[in-house]
Amino acid sequence: METLTVFILCGGKSSRMQSEKGLVLFQNKPFIEHIIKAILPITNKIKLVTANKEYDYLPYDKIPDTVTDKGPLGGIYTALSDSETEFNLILSCDIPLISTELLSELISKHNDEAEITVFASESRMHPLIGIYSKKLLSVIKSAIDNDDLKMMNLIAKIPHQIITIEESENFHLTNINSIDELNDLNINLS
Repeated sequence: METLTVFILCGGKSSRMQSEKGLVLFQNKPFIEHIIKAILPITNKIKLVTANKEYDYLPYDKIPDTVTDKGPLGGIYTALSDSETEFNLILSCDIPLISTELLSELISKHNDEAEITVFASESRMHPLIGIYSKKLLSVIKSAIDNDDLKMMNLIAKIPHQIITIEESENFHLTNINSIDELNDLNINLS
Protein backbone atom coordinates (compact mmCIF):
# COMPACT_ATOMS: atom_id res chain seq x y z
CA MET A 1 0.00 0.00 0.00
CA GLU A 2 1.29 3.46 -0.89
CA THR A 3 1.49 6.01 1.86
CA LEU A 4 -1.32 6.11 4.31
CA THR A 5 -2.61 9.09 6.26
CA VAL A 6 -3.88 8.50 9.78
CA PHE A 7 -6.81 10.55 11.03
CA ILE A 8 -7.87 10.46 14.66
CA LEU A 9 -11.48 11.57 15.15
CA CYS A 10 -11.34 13.70 18.29
CA GLY A 11 -14.72 15.31 17.98
CA GLY A 12 -17.85 14.04 19.51
CA LYS A 13 -19.94 15.23 22.36
CA SER A 14 -19.09 12.98 25.22
CA SER A 15 -22.00 13.30 27.59
CA ARG A 16 -21.12 10.04 29.33
CA MET A 17 -17.46 10.93 29.88
CA GLN A 18 -18.21 14.53 30.93
CA SER A 19 -15.07 15.75 29.17
CA GLU A 20 -13.24 15.66 25.85
CA LYS A 21 -12.75 11.92 25.30
CA GLY A 22 -9.32 12.01 23.68
CA LEU A 23 -7.91 13.93 26.65
CA VAL A 24 -9.20 11.62 29.37
CA LEU A 25 -6.26 10.35 31.39
CA PHE A 26 -5.37 6.68 31.41
CA GLN A 27 -2.16 5.61 33.16
CA ASN A 28 -1.32 9.33 33.58
CA LYS A 29 -1.47 10.08 29.85
CA PRO A 30 -4.36 11.29 27.68
CA PHE A 31 -6.01 8.61 25.50
CA ILE A 32 -4.83 10.43 22.39
CA GLU A 33 -1.17 10.03 23.38
CA HIS A 34 -1.58 6.26 23.81
CA ILE A 35 -3.07 6.09 20.30
CA ILE A 36 -0.36 8.26 18.73
CA LYS A 37 2.31 6.09 20.39
CA ALA A 38 0.79 3.02 18.68
CA ILE A 39 0.73 4.79 15.28
CA LEU A 40 4.23 6.32 15.26
CA PRO A 41 6.16 3.09 14.49
CA ILE A 42 4.00 2.86 11.32
CA THR A 43 3.84 6.48 10.14
CA ASN A 44 4.07 10.05 11.38
CA LYS A 45 1.45 11.26 8.87
CA ILE A 46 -1.12 11.91 11.57
CA LYS A 47 -3.92 14.47 11.57
CA LEU A 48 -6.51 15.19 14.22
CA VAL A 49 -10.10 15.90 13.22
CA THR A 50 -11.03 18.49 15.83
CA ALA A 51 -11.61 22.19 16.38
CA ASN A 52 -10.82 21.88 20.09
CA LYS A 53 -7.89 24.09 21.09
CA GLU A 54 -7.04 21.71 23.97
CA TYR A 55 -5.27 19.50 21.39
CA ASP A 56 -2.99 22.34 20.27
CA TYR A 57 -0.14 21.03 22.45
CA LEU A 58 0.24 18.11 20.02
CA PRO A 59 2.46 18.79 16.97
CA TYR A 60 -0.02 17.47 14.38
CA ASP A 61 -2.34 19.23 11.94
CA LYS A 62 -5.85 19.75 13.24
CA ILE A 63 -8.80 19.97 10.88
CA PRO A 64 -12.25 21.09 12.01
CA ASP A 65 -15.31 19.14 10.86
CA THR A 66 -16.57 20.37 7.49
CA VAL A 67 -20.05 19.17 8.42
CA THR A 68 -21.01 19.37 12.09
CA ASP A 69 -23.22 17.18 14.27
CA LYS A 70 -23.08 14.21 11.90
CA GLY A 71 -21.29 11.82 14.24
CA PRO A 72 -18.37 9.63 13.16
CA LEU A 73 -19.56 9.71 9.55
CA GLY A 74 -19.10 13.49 9.51
CA GLY A 75 -15.60 13.05 10.93
CA ILE A 76 -14.71 10.48 8.28
CA TYR A 77 -16.10 12.77 5.57
CA THR A 78 -13.90 15.61 6.89
CA ALA A 79 -10.83 13.33 6.98
CA LEU A 80 -11.30 11.99 3.45
CA SER A 81 -12.00 15.50 2.11
CA ASP A 82 -8.69 16.66 3.56
CA SER A 83 -6.66 13.60 2.62
CA GLU A 84 -4.14 13.47 -0.20
CA THR A 85 -3.75 9.69 -0.04
CA GLU A 86 -6.14 7.14 -1.47
CA PHE A 87 -6.17 5.02 1.67
CA ASN A 88 -6.59 6.41 5.16
CA LEU A 89 -6.50 4.87 8.58
CA ILE A 90 -9.40 6.25 10.62
CA LEU A 91 -9.30 5.86 14.40
CA SER A 92 -11.57 7.08 17.16
CA CYS A 93 -9.90 8.93 20.04
CA ASP A 94 -11.21 6.62 22.75
CA ILE A 95 -9.21 3.41 22.18
CA PRO A 96 -6.24 3.77 24.56
CA LEU A 97 -5.30 0.06 24.36
CA ILE A 98 -4.82 -0.05 20.59
CA SER A 99 -1.44 -1.56 19.68
CA THR A 100 1.03 -1.07 16.86
CA GLU A 101 0.71 -4.83 16.19
CA LEU A 102 -3.05 -4.65 15.59
CA LEU A 103 -2.73 -1.56 13.39
CA SER A 104 0.04 -3.23 11.39
CA GLU A 105 -2.12 -6.32 10.95
CA LEU A 106 -5.01 -4.19 9.65
CA ILE A 107 -2.71 -2.43 7.16
CA SER A 108 -0.89 -5.54 5.99
CA LYS A 109 -4.08 -7.56 5.46
CA HIS A 110 -5.93 -4.74 3.69
CA ASN A 111 -6.82 -5.59 0.12
CA ASP A 112 -6.83 -2.57 -2.22
CA GLU A 113 -10.06 -3.79 -3.83
CA ALA A 114 -11.85 -3.04 -0.56
CA GLU A 115 -12.93 0.54 0.03
CA ILE A 116 -13.26 -0.11 3.77
CA THR A 117 -11.32 -2.60 5.87
CA VAL A 118 -12.29 -3.08 9.52
CA PHE A 119 -11.79 -5.53 12.35
CA ALA A 120 -14.62 -7.69 13.66
CA SER A 121 -14.96 -10.53 16.11
CA GLU A 122 -17.95 -12.83 16.41
CA SER A 123 -19.69 -10.40 18.72
CA ARG A 124 -18.90 -6.99 17.25
CA MET A 125 -17.50 -4.88 14.45
CA HIS A 126 -15.08 -1.99 15.00
CA PRO A 127 -15.90 0.57 12.29
CA LEU A 128 -13.77 3.30 13.88
CA ILE A 129 -10.54 1.34 13.57
CA GLY A 130 -10.43 1.00 9.83
CA ILE A 131 -8.96 1.81 6.47
CA TYR A 132 -11.19 4.01 4.33
CA SER A 133 -10.68 4.91 0.68
CA LYS A 134 -10.92 8.51 -0.51
CA LYS A 135 -13.19 7.13 -3.27
CA LEU A 136 -15.96 6.96 -0.67
CA LEU A 137 -16.43 10.72 -0.46
CA SER A 138 -19.53 10.90 -2.66
CA VAL A 139 -21.18 7.89 -0.99
CA ILE A 140 -20.58 9.37 2.45
CA LYS A 141 -21.77 12.81 1.33
CA SER A 142 -25.03 11.36 0.09
CA ALA A 143 -25.49 9.36 3.34
CA ILE A 144 -24.97 12.59 5.32
CA ASP A 145 -27.38 14.49 3.07
CA ASN A 146 -29.99 11.79 3.73
CA ASP A 147 -29.20 11.77 7.46
CA ASP A 148 -28.32 8.07 7.19
CA LEU A 149 -25.51 8.25 9.73
CA LYS A 150 -25.17 4.62 10.83
CA MET A 151 -21.68 3.29 10.15
CA MET A 152 -23.04 -0.22 9.55
CA ASN A 153 -25.31 1.05 6.77
CA LEU A 154 -22.33 2.62 5.02
CA ILE A 155 -20.20 -0.51 5.33
CA ALA A 156 -23.03 -2.72 4.03
CA LYS A 157 -23.34 -0.56 0.89
CA ILE A 158 -19.81 -0.71 -0.44
CA PRO A 159 -17.01 -3.21 -1.18
CA HIS A 160 -15.52 -3.93 2.21
CA GLN A 161 -13.22 -6.35 3.93
CA ILE A 162 -13.57 -7.70 7.45
CA ILE A 163 -10.49 -8.90 9.28
CA THR A 164 -11.61 -11.38 11.88
CA ILE A 165 -10.03 -11.22 15.28
CA GLU A 166 -10.38 -13.42 18.32
CA GLU A 167 -12.99 -12.43 20.87
CA SER A 168 -10.12 -11.84 23.36
CA GLU A 169 -8.61 -9.16 21.05
CA ASN A 170 -11.75 -7.03 21.44
CA PHE A 171 -10.26 -5.82 24.70
CA HIS A 172 -7.51 -3.91 22.84
CA LEU A 173 -10.04 -2.35 20.48
CA THR A 174 -12.54 -1.34 23.13
CA ASN A 175 -13.66 2.23 23.05
CA ILE A 176 -14.03 3.77 26.50
CA ASN A 177 -17.21 5.84 26.67
CA SER A 178 -17.86 6.44 30.34
CA ILE A 179 -16.18 6.94 33.68
CA ASP A 180 -17.38 3.46 34.70
CA GLU A 181 -15.75 1.86 31.65
CA LEU A 182 -12.52 3.73 32.41
CA ASN A 183 -12.61 2.49 36.02
CA ASP A 184 -13.24 -1.08 34.82
CA LEU A 185 -10.28 -0.77 32.45
CA ASN A 186 -7.97 0.40 35.23
CA ILE A 187 -9.13 -2.47 37.44
CA ASN A 188 -8.66 -5.06 34.65
CA LEU A 189 -5.12 -3.90 34.06
CA SER A 190 -3.99 -3.64 37.66
